[in-house]
Amino acid sequence: MSLFGTTYPPIDLDGAVVVISGGGRGIGRATAKLFATRGALVCVGDLDEETAVDTAESIGPRARGYLLDVTSRDSWDVFVSKVIGEFGHIDILVNNAGVMPLGSFLDESDATSRVTLDVNIWGPVHGMRAVLPGMVDRRRGHVVNIASMAGKLPVPGMAVYNASKFGAVGLSASARVEFADSGVSVSAILPSAVRTGLSSGVPLGKGMPTVEPEVVAKAVVDTVAHRRAETAVPRYLAGWDLVDALAPEWIINIGRRVIDDRRALTSVDPNGRADYEKRVARQAENGEHNPK
Repeated sequence: MSLFGTTYPPIDLDGAVVVISGGGRGIGRATAKLFATRGALVCVGDLDEETAVDTAESIGPRARGYLLDVTSRDSWDVFVSKVIGEFGHIDILVNNAGVMPLGSFLDESDATSRVTLDVNIWGPVHGMRAVLPGMVDRRRGHVVNIASMAGKLPVPGMAVYNASKFGAVGLSASARVEFADSGVSVSAILPSAVRTGLSSGVPLGKGMPTVEPEVVAKAVVDTVAHRRAETAVPRYLAGWDLVDALAPEWIINIGRRVIDDRRALTSVDPNGRADYEKRVARQAENGEHNPK
C-alpha cells in the first residue's frame, strides 16, 4: 500500500497481535471487540486491571487483559514483555488511554492538569518507545494514536486537554515522518464528541457532532488498510481546522455561539459527571495516571 510514495507492508488482521491502552472502557473496549471479530489477538491494558480482564473475558479466547499504567515507562515495558512472551511480537499499537477534565482553566488544579498531560502525552510517548523498536526490527507495524478534533480546534473549558491533544496530533505527525522508511506507519484518529465516560454530564448534540465509540473503533481498524496520517470522526470534519484558520474570526465566533461551544463551562451536569470527575481526582491525588 502506498501513500505519498511511502509503501507499508500489509498487515493481515487474522492472527495479528494488537495492543490497546485504556482498553477496559469506551473507545478502547469497542476497538478491542472489533479487532477480535476480524481475527486479531487483542491485548487490553488498563490501570483498572479488573476492567481489562473483564473486557478480555467478554471478548473470548482471542483476548487478554493486563495491568497498565500508561504514564509509567516501567509499566509499559512489563506489559509489552508479557505480550511478547505470550504472542512473540506486536503488529498494531493503539494508544487510546485518555482523560478529559472540564471547567475553567484557572480553577483546574495543577494536579489535574498534570494527570491530563501525563496520560494524554506521556502515555503515547511511552507506548511508542516501548513498542516501536520491535516493529522497526521486524520492518512491519502500525501505530494508531487516539487524538481528538480538540487537537485541531480550541474549545473553551478544555484548555489543558486541548494542549494535550494538540500535542498528540503533533507527536503522531512527526513520528509518522521519522519512521516512514522503516515499514512502520503512524496514524492519528481525531474524534469529535464521543458518548463515553469522558463526555458524561455534557449536553451532546445540538450542533455538536457526536458519535458512538463503535464508530471510532471502526475508524481505528480501517487505518490498518489505508494507513492515512489522520482520520476525522465523523469524516466530514476533515479539514475543518483549515476553515477555522482561513475564515474571518467574526464568522467563526458566530458559528461557535450557534453550537454553544462554551457548554463545557456553562452547561455541565455535575451529578451526571460526578463519577468520572472522582476517578480523575483520585488519579491526581494518588499519582495514578491512566485512562477513562
